[in-house]
Amino acid sequence: MIRLGPAGNPVDYKGESSKVCSYIRAMNLDAYEYQATYGVRVSERIAKGIKEDSRENDILVSIHAPYYINLSSPKDDVRERSIERLIQAARAGEWMGAYRIVFHPGFYSGQSKERALKVCEESIGRLLEEIEAYNIQGFCFAPETTGRRSQLGSLSEIIEICQSFDNFEPTIDFAHIYARRRGAPRTVEDYMNILDLLEDNLDIKHLHCHYTRIEYTDKGEKKHHSLDEKEYGPPLEPILYALIEKGWDYTIICETPQRDLDALKIKETLGVYHMGKYNILVVPLPFIKEKFYSR
Repeated sequence: MIRLGPAGNPVDYKGESSKVCSYIRAMNLDAYEYQATYGVRVSERIAKGIKEDSRENDILVSIHAPYYINLSSPKDDVRERSIERLIQAARAGEWMGAYRIVFHPGFYSGQSKERALKVCEESIGRLLEEIEAYNIQGFCFAPETTGRRSQLGSLSEIIEICQSFDNFEPTIDFAHIYARRRGAPRTVEDYMNILDLLEDNLDIKHLHCHYTRIEYTDKGEKKHHSLDEKEYGPPLEPILYALIEKGWDYTIICETPQRDLDALKIKETLGVYHMGKYNILVVPLPFIKEKFYSR
């Protein structure tokens, strides 16, 4: 099964976040990523309202932790504040029943990549001690592949982090990988290689993904774009084909400026067959394999 939904509230939604899942379900989408990217400011009341509303409408909820996290910083105070922000996100995630707590691990900050990864893993060890002390239950941290070459968060680094700790699963942002690698991957084989690498190293049952079209420079990610802006990559169809061929369960969170409307376009591209009340079977358009399997 593939679930689709927006990163944040739908563009035209004006109501309280506690009822946003009803709106998302009415759009015929079934996932929602709450954006705490500029700070965890959600109240317990609103968060618990999201949990109730999501369960009533079969919407799978995740939460994106603040951008201001750098677990690999050489500065003690930066790491401590980063740990505190992740604790806040985990607490809010517990209230809202989030199945993933997405976060960007950090920056190299002038260190070698190996040293930055070691510092990050030490910080995560401290984070998990704090989570236990706060008695936060049912959490799953989901470090994300990052889009800038100065950031910790290559595919191999995310895999190593998830191998090293319990209750950690990857967030695969295909646009970030594309920007970080400056225009690759592009073909079905390229994306199958990514999924095979995950399969060989992690016990994947449900993969959390992000997608947008993206503009990049030599340094990596620059700007997100809508699906209509076809001059930007990565191409959508080979990603979808690879995901379906691998056969796991997925959540795809759309991060374009038109996040909910473009999520519907992704769903249309998939070619969804309706069975019962909700969409439970997804198949690719027949041209995808022929068009994108190699170039």
